Amino acid sequence: MTVVVRTRLVRTRLGSAVLALSTALAVLSGAAGSAQATTTGYRYWSFWESDGGEWTYATQGPATARPADGDVIGFRFSVSEDSQDSAKPRYAPDSFDAVCNTKTPTEDGSKDGAKRIAVVIDPGTAADAPDGEQPPALRTACARTAADATAADALASVAKPLRYDSTALLCAISGYPKTGCGDQVAGRDDAPTTHKPTEDGTEDSNDSGPSAGLLVGLAAVLALGAAGVWQARRRRG
Repeated sequence: MTVVVRTRLVRTRLGSAVLALSTALAVLSGAAGSAQATTTGYRYWSFWESDGGEWTYATQGPATARPADGDVIGFRFSVSEDSQDSAKPRYAPDSFDAVCNTKTPTEDGSKDGAKRIAVVIDPGTAADAPDGEQPPALRTACARTAADATAADALASVAKPLRYDSTALLCAISGYPKTGCGDQVAGRDDAPTTHKPTEDGTEDSNDSGPSAGLLVGLAAVLALGAAGVWQARRRRG
């Protein structure tokens, strides 16, 4: 009789533990979904510089940055929360020779103090595009500018028309997007943090889900409960 009571007690405790963990799992999953749904980001053109091996978020705007001859600069349109999660241009940062070829200054006209700058223009993906618009294809161009030209000068020489707002924020390159400038984007299923590029230039998903520790804990409780039932039955036998 005692063994039967113990067995029932183990089963009751096991059922209670599983119910509690299942409830916690549901709450955590709901909280994660809610947090993702309310994530706020901004849709804009970000400005990047290359150190020859990787893209780095520019520390100054294109209107003040003055790239040197042989530099590579990039512009990427995307939705992001801040510079830490902003998507990089999906093109090799060490692409000067590929974009501007390997001609000598005399052959390509870059002489008498002029300079050549490789410009990468990445309009991003359809997920980042404003409603009703489709991003144009990624493209590159070799800007040939005066020696004191800024990154904005280099961009303007190869990608007009450009559009700026009253605060000099870059709003559109080659007319894309048609409207808007640094618009706030909230409540998206594809939250801005899901647009982090991987090393090969593809976009990596950052979906939120149940904690692995919680699932392991649930499995451990189930295992311990099963062991308790088995021991009780063994004593009974």
